[in-house]
Amino acid sequence: MKMVGVKEPNIRMAAGERPCLPRSVEIELEGGLTGSYPVHWAPFDPALAEKPGSFTVEGVIEGDDYPNPLVPNRADPYVLKHADGYYYFIGSVPEYDRLALRRSRTVAGLSAAEETVIWTKRDEGEMGNHIWAPELHWIEGKWYIYFAAGSVENKWAIRPYVLECGDENPLQGTWTEKGRIELPVESFSLDATTFEHRGRRYLAWAQIIEDSCLYLAPMDTPWSIAGDPVKLSAPEYDWETQLHRVNEGPAVLKRNGYVFMAYSASGTDHRYCMGLLAAEEESDLLNPASWTKSQEPVFVSNEAASEYGPGHNSFTVSEDGSADLLVYHARPYREIAGEPLYDPNRHARVQRFFWKPDGTPFFGAPGWRPDAAGRAFRCKVTVE
Repeated sequence: MKMVGVKEPNIRMAAGERPCLPRSVEIELEGGLTGSYPVHWAPFDPALAEKPGSFTVEGVIEGDDYPNPLVPNRADPYVLKHADGYYYFIGSVPEYDRLALRRSRTVAGLSAAEETVIWTKRDEGEMGNHIWAPELHWIEGKWYIYFAAGSVENKWAIRPYVLECGDENPLQGTWTEKGRIELPVESFSLDATTFEHRGRRYLAWAQIIEDSCLYLAPMDTPWSIAGDPVKLSAPEYDWETQLHRVNEGPAVLKRNGYVFMAYSASGTDHRYCMGLLAAEEESDLLNPASWTKSQEPVFVSNEAASEYGPGHNSFTVSEDGSADLLVYHARPYREIAGEPLYDPNRHARVQRFFWKPDGTPFFGAPGWRPDAAGRAFRCKVTVE
């Protein structure tokens, strides 16, 4: 996928003003894909802005510089950019026995950021095994972590749980257990995520009732649902039924008049991949008919980059807000000895994604990035 052009900006200003050059520019890739990149502007003579006329300023597109992997041995990665200026990272550790947070002022800085264990599994009863897929959310002035866990007695009795912290810094604060999210059907349930839309908060999760399907329900507190859940998606296509029949790991993104829900499908080997649901933002999200489903996977293994089984993603944005970022995990090899779930080398990774002309996201391939860095262009400045 090649870059085909830059939308060169044109600026009009009054004589004597300081030119306000944009921090980012829009680029176009093959197929009408678009995205924004930060810019480095060359110096120019300030005297050019003192009198009517026009001049040009040279700019160069700055590329991405994210470590790959971003965080080794962390599956189900979740990144939150908070109003305090920090990026927060949490994910499943290979031992499945604890919850650990790290933070950094930059996305790339998460790679070397110190990790703080904020909670460990119980020694008996529930929340004592298979601590999976944690997410960090900020809701009405408090921090919440959603995660799945089995019991000491039965590691496959997986259910969703919530922790709460009222302190400013979640790495140093006190976390309290709010308990299990009670669901109408008692069965294997995991990968809970929450989002707000049009003044209403929702919970999305995966649950096995015959197959592993995606469900949605409104919430009345950050740790409880109100009303009956609706099934949004079940594994039906061939790419959703490899090794296991699975839809899981919902991740929500709101853009361009739509609510998108990315999810992961199939077993956790190299056939693990991502699908996409979409609903118009003004539709009834609790009506399954409001949602359309991709017939093909939107993110699959990439042998050329040695990234296999990509999925269980989250979304964030770059420091300057110009880029939408996909955070996901993938292994560096295809063949796995034994049960894939216990292979420790699902690494957290991050890369930007782009937008199609119809307003839907284009994730590309794992390890892929366009050839935008270093591309020169010009900005025309008209002084009036």
